[in-house]
Parts: sequence; C-alpha cells; structure tokens
Amino acid sequence: MARYTGADCKLCRREKMKLFLKGSKCEGPKCPIEIRPYPPGEHGRGRPKETEYLLQLREKQKAKRIYGVLERQFSNYYVEANRQGGKTGENLLTLLERRLDNVVYRAGFAKSRDMARQLIRHGHIRVNGKKVDIPSALVGEADIVDVKSKSLEMTPFQVAKAEAGDRPVPAWLGVDSEKMRILVHSLPVRQQIDAPVQEQLIVELYSK
Repeated sequence: MARYTGADCKLCRREKMKLFLKGSKCEGPKCPIEIRPYPPGEHGRGRPKETEYLLQLREKQKAKRIYGVLERQFSNYYVEANRQGGKTGENLLTLLERRLDNVVYRAGFAKSRDMARQLIRHGHIRVNGKKVDIPSALVGEADIVDVKSKSLEMTPFQVAKAEAGDRPVPAWLGVDSEKMRILVHSLPVRQQIDAPVQEQLIVELYSK
C-alpha cells in the first residue's frame, strides 16, 4: 500500500502553517515551523507569484496532507463527493472526516492521524464489534468504534484515557473514555469540521 514516507514537518513548512501531523511535537517550541517559518528547499524564502491556480493547488495539497491521503485516493474522494447531492466541497470534507483513522484521532485515542493509522493496521480497533484494520474505512451514523479488550492495557490507550478531555471532541462523535468507545452520533456537517481548508478552491481546481 502506497504511503508518504518523507518528513512530516516539511509538509507543514510547505503549507506555511501547522497541520498537526506529529502530535504533541507540533504544540511545543521545537516544532520546526516555529524555528523556520518558511517553505523547505533552496528557494523556500523566495516569494512566488500567488496565481489563482497556485492558491487552488496549495489548498488541495493542504487537505491531502492534513488527512494523510495520497493523490489517487484524494481524486477518488472528489469523484464520490461530486456524485453525491449538495455541495461537492462539503461532501468531500465529510468523506475525509468519516475515515476511521480520523475518527480515532478526533476522539483523542491517538496523538496524530499517523498514530491512529498504525493502531488500526495493527488490529487494535473494532467497528460494531468486528476488527477493522483498514484506516480508510468510512464510519456511518450510529456506528460504534472501540478498542479491543486485549489492547486496552497498551500504553497508547492508557495515555489516551489519562488525557481524556484535553482535546475537544467534535459534536458528531460521542466518546466514553473509560470504555475507550466512540459512538458516531451523526455524519459530520461543515460547521462541525475545524480543518483549515477552503474547500471551494479545491472544487474550482478540479472543475477546470
């Protein structure tokens, strides 16, 4: 399975904002974007002309990097979002939010989406009582996501339980930190998604 294997901090620097890809490291003074708040590379400090296309492209890249999705998969999400009724951009963000790795991260069970993907791939997460090891699996309304009983004593989940409440949980999810269980109350709507993405720019890019 293809995945990005480069340095996550370079992605934040390229977008010139924190994408919170490294968990707690992003919140401390050692975050590279605090030290070098300009894009990586030889020409990082230059000022490229911000054309309409560049703005649209950067917004798409930002969304991909926040959710940890590669190009082909992101394009497939856009096709599915466009096929659905309503606003394509909002449909796109809803699909990305419904990914299992994002749900585990949003609930506070993992420090980052990368960590959530690892926990899922190693078989520690269940959906409606069945093990699911595919991070891109989409949750639906009334689904129950929880941690396998044999995995509850693992350090990551003990830390998550101890730090429950430190990070806000979106309203479309209900979290029982004692049982390490997540209830999907409803599908997310745009007002409940705090991703710093201007989805209309992405739609304009794909509409060309």
